[in-house]
Amino acid sequence: MTGLPGPRRLSWLDALLLCLAFVVFATLTGLGVWQVQRLHWKLDLIEAVETRAFGEPVAPPAGEISAAEHAYLRVRILGTFRHDLSVTVKAITELGPGHWVLTPMRLQMGHVWVNRGFVPAGTDRTHWVSPDAPLKVTGLLRITEEGGTLLESNEPASGRWVSRDVAALSAHAGLQHVRPYFIDADHAAAPDAWPRGGMTIVKFRNPHLAYALTWFAMAALLLGAVVYLAFNRSRY
Repeated sequence: MTGLPGPRRLSWLDALLLCLAFVVFATLTGLGVWQVQRLHWKLDLIEAVETRAFGEPVAPPAGEISAAEHAYLRVRILGTFRHDLSVTVKAITELGPGHWVLTPMRLQMGHVWVNRGFVPAGTDRTHWVSPDAPLKVTGLLRITEEGGTLLESNEPASGRWVSRDVAALSAHAGLQHVRPYFIDADHAAAPDAWPRGGMTIVKFRNPHLAYALTWFAMAALLLGAVVYLAFNRSRY
């Protein structure tokens, strides 16, 4: 009488494939966990924007600034623009390609950079509104954007700016006692005037839950496939 065959032993190829499957499973699961973390971060950001950006304007903080506590805080300042030190920073908005106009404002406590708004590419400076008298500016406190963007860097020597780097802008302009943030100003001029303020994006896409579920689903499918194949191979 012939005995029944024993369970099939794992070959080195089977072991290698199982190791690879485990690495892929761990990677997919890790990506899902990361997206859950991103989801909580995005929810906190949305809550911060809704709480700070749409409240009554307050005086800017006098002490240290942190993104967690002060980003998008609605503030109001009183000072005088120094238009001779204005710079333009590359921007792409819902109005098309162009530039942000950043101008330092002289305050009692020093200077603060103000993003006065957007101007389309090719707009002549003579068409910009440039108030000289002391005035109040209301807007959103923004955290400095150091260095540049992922694909481009600021080039102060050639006057080419791609990010609103407060420290670099101040050094280039020779300014001291500058607050470590900039302000996105509201649009206070005529509706069709340039620069166009009040264009800060305060609505954020939040697809992280869908991404997390996708990664977890892929991990579950992989696990199910491995279990199915292992069960079937053990029968022969």
